[in-house]
Amino acid sequence: MYRYSEQFRLTVIQSYLDGQAGYGEIAKRHEIDSGTVRRWVAGYRLHGAASIKRKYTHYSAEFKLAVLKRMRSQRLSHREVAAWFDIRNFGAIGIWERQYDAGGIEALSSRPKGRPRKMSPPTPKAKPPKPSSDRTRTREELIDELNYLRMENAYLKKLDALVQANKKSAQPKKRK
Repeated sequence: MYRYSEQFRLTVIQSYLDGQAGYGEIAKRHEIDSGTVRRWVAGYRLHGAASIKRKYTHYSAEFKLAVLKRMRSQRLSHREVAAWFDIRNFGAIGIWERQYDAGGIEALSSRPKGRPRKMSPPTPKAKPPKPSSDRTRTREELIDELNYLRMENAYLKKLDALVQANKKSAQPKKRK
């Protein structure tokens, strides 16, 4: 939502164009910033009543680059080039300039808004290979499996012994 209505803006612009006073005097009279009055008048002079209307715009990277090229070739200020291209927020031009200087035209392209997704979509799990029968496996495969199972069994026995030892040490000692 805009802070000032279209009618109020037009009144301020007309009072300046009628020659009633300068930017500072009109700004004091209406209790606004003199830079705002100057920006409204410059936009009105270049684009007429269309500069007062509400404007919701998405600027492409090519448009941003054209604005920056015009600004640099004609040595215009951010305010002047904003008025020339009817860009309501002249502060955006400084941001575009920094982005372009840092990363070229790729940095001027739009990025998706909002937070990135935290988790990636689930990937389908690969099905484990079907175990072949013991008769079709080689002797080495069977020996490898036997060694693995023996190692697993020994590990589980040691883990169980450790758990039992912790239970005994955790029990309070009885006093006599």
